[in-house]
Amino acid sequence: MSKSDSVSKIKLSSFNDLFGINDAMRDIGGVREIMVNELHEFKGHPFKPVNKEKLDELVQSIKENGVLVPGIVRIRPEGGYEIIAGHNRVQACKIAGISTIPMFVRNISDDEAVIEMVDSNIQREDILPSEKAKAYRMKYDAIKHQGKKGNSLQKLQENSEDNAKTIQRYIWLSRLIDELLFKIDAGKLGLGQGTDISFLKENEQRLVLDEINRTGIKISLKQSAQLKRLSMAHELSEEKVRELLVMTKKRKNVRKITIDESLIDSIFSDDYSKEEIEIIITELLKKWKSETKS
Repeated sequence: MSKSDSVSKIKLSSFNDLFGINDAMRDIGGVREIMVNELHEFKGHPFKPVNKEKLDELVQSIKENGVLVPGIVRIRPEGGYEIIAGHNRVQACKIAGISTIPMFVRNISDDEAVIEMVDSNIQREDILPSEKAKAYRMKYDAIKHQGKKGNSLQKLQENSEDNAKTIQRYIWLSRLIDELLFKIDAGKLGLGQGTDISFLKENEQRLVLDEINRTGIKISLKQSAQLKRLSMAHELSEEKVRELLVMTKKRKNVRKITIDESLIDSIFSDDYSKEEIEIIITELLKKWKSETKS
């Protein structure tokens, strides 16, 4: 094997891992060269484009070697093609100034297209929680819509590294408003807390979002569990949200002052009890406060 063949093989493996392509997809039918301007994004596509560094790497590879692995599309009734797998390759071709791209053309239903789109992307690196939540929800709904017998969560688990319990949590997270999902992406809201809050009604979620934005508080699991409990009991109001989140934050911010024991010993003799020392210090502080105000 020549050096150039070895390099190409390494790159192929790298981009398969990066963009979620598997052997089964390469066995589908024939490949067509399709005009890039005839390709349209998958409706409701939950995955964000790869970052600039990875996109630049893909652009350079396509300039040097062409598109190594074809994408997957299906024909749109209104004309052109809908991308099932290969959104990043299409974008890279546009940047590289390449007008056509090889694609497998599938004849599949809406539900089958959703399942294949999710499966071809879910193993990508650096997927955000919001992407997983929306993708798993789309695939779950598609499987349920097909009406096939069996446990839908188990079917979801078949092509994922996540277990059924984790997938269920992501599906719950998909009920969050986008602003709270993005808080999870940014590390400002925990996955467990987000799961609890996903049980809140939309208007209740917005009350929580307003308090997070206003105060910068990072909600604890104890707080999120209380929010869920109050919502399920139909007792969650704006006042309750503020009391639970803001007042708790104020209590946590109470300052604790420690006075060096050697200083206490140098001022008070052994005849003074702990309670007497605290009373004297308190009275002196009150006197100091009144004098500084006058």
